[in-house]
Amino acid sequence: MLDDRLRPARERFKRHCPIFLLVLLTVLAVLTIPAAAEDSSSPFQPLVKRLVADGFDSQRMEAVFSSPEVSFAKRGVSAYFMHNEAKLNYKQFTRTWNINSAKKYMQAHQQWLDAAEKTYGVDKEVITAIILVETKLGTYTGKSSVINILATLSAMADDDPRQVIWDNLPDNDRRMSRQQFEKKADRKSSWAYRELKAFLTYTEEQGMDPTTIRGSYAGAMGISQFMPSNIGRYAQDGDADGKIDLFVHADAISSIASYLKHYGWKPGISREKAFKVVYHYNHSKYYVNTILDIADKLKG
Repeated sequence: MLDDRLRPARERFKRHCPIFLLVLLTVLAVLTIPAAAEDSSSPFQPLVKRLVADGFDSQRMEAVFSSPEVSFAKRGVSAYFMHNEAKLNYKQFTRTWNINSAKKYMQAHQQWLDAAEKTYGVDKEVITAIILVETKLGTYTGKSSVINILATLSAMADDDPRQVIWDNLPDNDRRMSRQQFEKKADRKSSWAYRELKAFLTYTEEQGMDPTTIRGSYAGAMGISQFMPSNIGRYAQDGDADGKIDLFVHADAISSIASYLKHYGWKPGISREKAFKVVYHYNHSKYYVNTILDIADKLKG
């Protein structure tokens, strides 16, 4: 019997070809499966099905959630559950150098601030104060993936993703009992799902890639730090370019003014009433008092 090494190359290829083809076809099949569909244990699989059932295009959802940019934000959402508004240093924003920076911002964006004040009756100093506190005058709009934060929070409607977040909270600083955590998880997962749907709708309407947008630890985005549901309700095209882009100063300025007007801001409003209006923007008395104090300094 001839040694296999002495057989013609063609004959040896025929002998091993079926195995080669089987391996090749298997590799190709694996490569063509979307990441979200490939892993049946993916925490986003139930979420994708839910979104499709609610009317979102199945191909688009598969494409979005199979993107390498989309992942379970365990660390970010754990931080969200640990957040303490009272510990934020709001005093920094009323310091002289911040006030001077805000005044320069008002000069640089006078056209849009004046237009917003005229159209909506909202003091330009209050608009500027909000932009200062929210994003340091638009210089820091957040590094968290909006879709990852909102999708992870939404996925907590299911037990397994919820357990992952609970296990990731530090034992010595959880700040809540398991029962309190469960109640908050129920509430926040429902809220986040509404925000996620609004986010996916907004990005599709504006031709944006949802996987590339960065924002806050809670999913707020843009210079004005709007949650997605508020974009649909209050955001404005300040520069009339046919798009609503809250990473553009003109749009962010007019959107803030639109929001405050909706909640009752009027020219000459008292501080007491102004407090109630701004409280809708952020449910923190520290935040609201800081905004109003900054506005007073800008007027002075």
